Amino acid sequence: MKGLRETFAHDTWVMPYLRKYKGLLILVLFLGFMTFFSGGALMFNSGYLISEAARQPSSIIYIYVPVVLARAFGIARPTFRYIERLTSHNWVLKIVSDFRKKLYQTVERKASAIQRSHQTGDILSILADDIDHIENLYLRTVFPMVIGWLLYLFIVIGVGSLNWVVGLLMLLLLGIIVIVLPLASVATNGVREYRQHQIQHEFYTNLTDEVLGLGDWLISGRYDDFINLQKKPIKQIAQLRKKDHYFQWWRSFFVQFVVLLTTITLLIWAANSFTATKSLANWVAAFALAIFPAVSPFLNMSQGLSEWPVYRRSIERVNQLDRDQPAKVDQNQLEGHFKELKIANVTFKYPDGDRNIVNDISMTIHPGEKVALLGPSGTGKSTFLKLLVGDLIPNDGQILANGKDVSSLQKVRSSLFGILDQQPYLFDTTVMNNVRLGNTNATDDEIKDAIAAVGLKDLIESLPDQYNTEVQETGKRFSGGERQRLSLARILLQDAPIIILDEPTVSLDPITEKKLLDQVFDLLHNKTIIWVTHHLAGIAHVDQVRFLENGHFDMQGTPQELYQQEPRFRQLYDLDRGK
Repeated sequence: MKGLRETFAHDTWVMPYLRKYKGLLILVLFLGFMTFFSGGALMFNSGYLISEAARQPSSIIYIYVPVVLARAFGIARPTFRYIERLTSHNWVLKIVSDFRKKLYQTVERKASAIQRSHQTGDILSILADDIDHIENLYLRTVFPMVIGWLLYLFIVIGVGSLNWVVGLLMLLLLGIIVIVLPLASVATNGVREYRQHQIQHEFYTNLTDEVLGLGDWLISGRYDDFINLQKKPIKQIAQLRKKDHYFQWWRSFFVQFVVLLTTITLLIWAANSFTATKSLANWVAAFALAIFPAVSPFLNMSQGLSEWPVYRRSIERVNQLDRDQPAKVDQNQLEGHFKELKIANVTFKYPDGDRNIVNDISMTIHPGEKVALLGPSGTGKSTFLKLLVGDLIPNDGQILANGKDVSSLQKVRSSLFGILDQQPYLFDTTVMNNVRLGNTNATDDEIKDAIAAVGLKDLIESLPDQYNTEVQETGKRFSGGERQRLSLARILLQDAPIIILDEPTVSLDPITEKKLLDQVFDLLHNKTIIWVTHHLAGIAHVDQVRFLENGHFDMQGTPQELYQQEPRFRQLYDLDRGK
């Protein structure tokens, strides 16, 4: 109960909509109760009718009323069920519509803050899973629980009004189903449900990042490693689901066993209470059969409550979006020239993660230094870059540029960092306009000089519209190497002291890759470069190499030192050179 209160103490997603549509909610619960009440009444009436008909009454009048009631309850049950389904889904769809609208507005309003605290896969998980989980909270937990409790109270009070001892037995026997089993389900199967959701969420997040770098896996010849990496969480989920199925089978068996005990109890009581005359004996079967329609809602109660830990986590996650406020920091200027980038004991873990993506990393980068950051996909390289530029805030430690936290330099970030990544985005406008994005104050001559510096002058001037050529959406008018050179021209115009190369050659052939890397390091020889890569082609251009694995630096040193001292580095280097 404490956890329930904490979940809804500051809730802005679930409780407000319960109050907003409370009238419709009451109608749904009433219709749900009437569905099972009609089923129980049909069985109760049928038990009486069969017993009375078996006595072969002298006139049809003796069974006329039960026959009519059998028709009435037989029609009422599917009718109530149909209306209840329509009403409940209408109610849920209204709420989910409001949820999605609120979610999109939240993401739009706080895009910067959300980007800092969530991975791409995180946002996809919220969009794809959490809203559906909250929808299922009503359909699979709230509705069955409330309807089951109403039936429980109705049965206990109804039987207790006839015989308080039997009513007490009903209270105890059915209490096992509606109280003990749901709590046991949360304590055992609920933990598995939550763990399954955790694995699925991590799988969703990691797979998103890995698919974005799928080309790297293929190029590095690690396709089998990529496939095996996906098999592990799938096997874990399969094992948990297998255990879940076993638990559900035994739980259903136990519910049926308790219902059997309840039926026997009602039979013994009815046999002792309603056998004084032949006409009274007709009620024995009626009481015994009436309990069976309640089996379904009682089973749904345990299953619905066992899923509560998953729903609770989803509620907490969407509520966290409302509490994610952008960090208010002083937007200081970077005083003077760039002197030092210091990473001091930086540790970072995503809010929903169970491990540190970056774990107590420290290093210092000086002006003009060239650093290569290597490691397989999923080891934290992209996260580390986000920490460097201030998109993410470390849980511990600091990242300082000239002694100032990079998170306080976001308004002047473009004067500190230039980024050349895997897929440089070119807009559907002219070559001139695309390159001008590096420095909107640059003159046409400065832009042409930047384009000439990256070796595209002859190509551009050979086109009919020359510098006014439309590059088309994402730059598909040009090849991959040409798109990277246009992006490099932007960086030359930007003239930032620190350049981040986020695997800019990953989609290029080896010849184009070598030419582009030679050109990049030649043009940016006076810049500080942080180069993220999967393999060692062009590694001779850098001053130091850092291998990032499991959140920390596994190997570090100059390329020459590592080649001599580290067999693993030597093997990778020779492999990239074709030896």
